[in-house]
Amino acid sequence: MFNAQRFFMNRFRAYVKETSRYLQYMLNGHTAIALLFLLSAGAYYYQQFLSTLPANFPTVWIIAFFFSLVATYSPIQTFLKEADLVFLLPAEQQMSRYFFNAIFVSYLLQLYLVILVLAVFAPLYAASFGDYRGYWLYAIVLLILKAWNLMATWWMLKIRDKYSRMFDNVARFILQFVLFFFFIEGSPVFAGITTFLLFFLFLYAYYLNMRQKALAWDLLIEKDRMRMRSFYRLANMFTDVPHLKSQVKKRHWLVHLLTARVPFDQKNSYTYLYRITLARSSDYLGMYIRLLVIGLIAIYYIPQQWIAVLIGILFLYLAGLQLMTIWQHHRTVLWIDLYPLSHDARKQAVIRMLQQLLFLQTILFTLTVVVSKDITGSLMMLIGGLLFSLLFVYGYIKGKLK
Repeated sequence: MFNAQRFFMNRFRAYVKETSRYLQYMLNGHTAIALLFLLSAGAYYYQQFLSTLPANFPTVWIIAFFFSLVATYSPIQTFLKEADLVFLLPAEQQMSRYFFNAIFVSYLLQLYLVILVLAVFAPLYAASFGDYRGYWLYAIVLLILKAWNLMATWWMLKIRDKYSRMFDNVARFILQFVLFFFFIEGSPVFAGITTFLLFFLFLYAYYLNMRQKALAWDLLIEKDRMRMRSFYRLANMFTDVPHLKSQVKKRHWLVHLLTARVPFDQKNSYTYLYRITLARSSDYLGMYIRLLVIGLIAIYYIPQQWIAVLIGILFLYLAGLQLMTIWQHHRTVLWIDLYPLSHDARKQAVIRMLQQLLFLQTILFTLTVVVSKDITGSLMMLIGGLLFSLLFVYGYIKGKLK
């Protein structure tokens, strides 16, 4: 006899076990210290900003935007696998309890986003309106709308037309933005009208759901697969993820740029290999560019020179820590072991490339300091970044490449 409740609990336990194992690697000591430093610096400058908040600051617009964004973003994790398309299809009529649990668990798992947004914007609301009165009422409305949106998402998952689902998401976001805006502004009449419009939109989604009796199993499985792939890509920045299949893109212009000056010689084989690996693999290049851009923005807007330098070194550390995983990228390729080259030649090629990337990052950070600060700060960034890059590459990464 098929038991949907027990089947869901088995799938959910397997999901928790797998994700918690990767989260342990992601939140190791190094990453936790870096995150703590970033959060502390962000909280300090956020408090400084609130103390000088201008009177015409668009607080209502910002809070309404993020509240509606969090409410609208309501994916449902069904924990389905590709084989279920064959083996669970005959039991579809008995799966109602399973999907009810999936919706409920998805709501609980996404509460951290609601709590995070409420915690971040509570000081901004108090600085703009003088106290927290009314803010917790908006929090309750956000929690209710989050549940509504999860149900609307589930109803729309029976619709195969992606443009219909996209239109539904956009319409819900706009109406919820207007609702929160009028609610916080103190316009109950307009907020009430928007609530009715939003309610009718939910009814329309329910009507479409009732017209489609069969579940779109392939769509549910694809959504879950893409969601887990995103998690694996994030975890792959910190540890090896066997489940992840790397996406390779040709990027001819970038490959030519990185390999044009590499001499055509046997001893440069590993240098060529790892440079095209960096260019064609989305994991390493995308991660490096994201950390570079975030670091440039943080350094530009931080007024204190020494804190800007520390932030720059922190992002050099994060980039080096994540890029060193490129050493394991070809671990399953047998042909690499057939190269008539020594193990040390391979290690030196990786170390040299990481050093060059960190040097490039240091130079760009230094130029940003020149634009936003002065010469003293730029010298501090240049000397500190180059010195840290050398010590980190040859003192830490070199010993880890085994």
